[in-house]
Amino acid sequence: MPHTEQPLTERLVRYDDLVPCYNAFIDTRSPGSEAKENFTIIGPGVSENPQQHVHIAEPHGFNIGGARQPPHCVNSQHSHDTAEVFVVLSGEWSFNIGEKGDDARILLNPGDVISIPTNVFRGFENVGKDSGFLWAVLGGDDPGRVLWAPYVFQMASDYGLILLENGSLIDTTRGENIPAHVNPMTPTDAAMVARVQQLDAAAIRRCVVLSDEFRTLGDGPFSALEGVEEKAVIGPENGKEGIAAGKMGWPHGFQLRRLTLCPGALIPTHSRAEAEVLFVQQGEAIVQSGDETITMVAGDTLTIPVGRERSLRSAQGATLFVVHGGDAPQAPVWKDMAALPA
Repeated sequence: MPHTEQPLTERLVRYDDLVPCYNAFIDTRSPGSEAKENFTIIGPGVSENPQQHVHIAEPHGFNIGGARQPPHCVNSQHSHDTAEVFVVLSGEWSFNIGEKGDDARILLNPGDVISIPTNVFRGFENVGKDSGFLWAVLGGDDPGRVLWAPYVFQMASDYGLILLENGSLIDTTRGENIPAHVNPMTPTDAAMVARVQQLDAAAIRRCVVLSDEFRTLGDGPFSALEGVEEKAVIGPENGKEGIAAGKMGWPHGFQLRRLTLCPGALIPTHSRAEAEVLFVQQGEAIVQSGDETITMVAGDTLTIPVGRERSLRSAQGATLFVVHGGDAPQAPVWKDMAALPA
């Protein structure tokens, strides 16, 4: 069935239905990391386990994923070749920058956003008292592979895991052997580390929007609607929509905005020329598309096909994060211009 005709219920991934992978990466058994859950929501992600469940495989130009970790669970130091953005759904998180995680450290809480530049070592730990969840956006249809800090390879080897050049894992504790036609991944050495950029505390702070700072960001066109606030978070200035650059205004290959809907607020029926993904961070949002009505709650993710008409409202109030494909999305096409404010 073409994506444009697919029921939206098949394009909705509810938080409660997320399928985790417990051994997605080379640090799966490293002490302090063994309890983390990895989720691939849209696109292939960067998992090193071919058994990772992909909820929606359709290419969007970006990937959506997630990580859930209990208190004191650590995601080891690594870097990416494409943009990596996190929205905090729950938990208190320490993001640690540098090969050993000691170049800079910043604490994030629910509703905060961080965009970590490419080619930077980063790790993160849930330092709160309860389980925490991070919703992630990765740039590109193929976000590439993870570059791990040197210590991660040694820790993995101590616990029976070997990363191969093709990006897959071998688990020697299960009797798996390295295939004859594939070599182990060369561990990250000092020369490779030297090519990774270093960020200090001031630099990483410029890559963060805390929940109480959104009021300082530029408004998007939806802010003209009664009871709606649209804030530019990630992406360059876009004259096509009349939206200012986000705080993290460098090109990512996608734009991220925050939508706040007051109780009773409505965004009238419209369509878009790019892929759009909605994530509810707080509250309850109702999406209407033709005869379909979908009620989304915190943690739910919905992808809407290019050209599909939809409206968005909230009876109780909601905070959503919205991803649009490309650095310069087209303006929405409204079904009824008379429904818009003058």
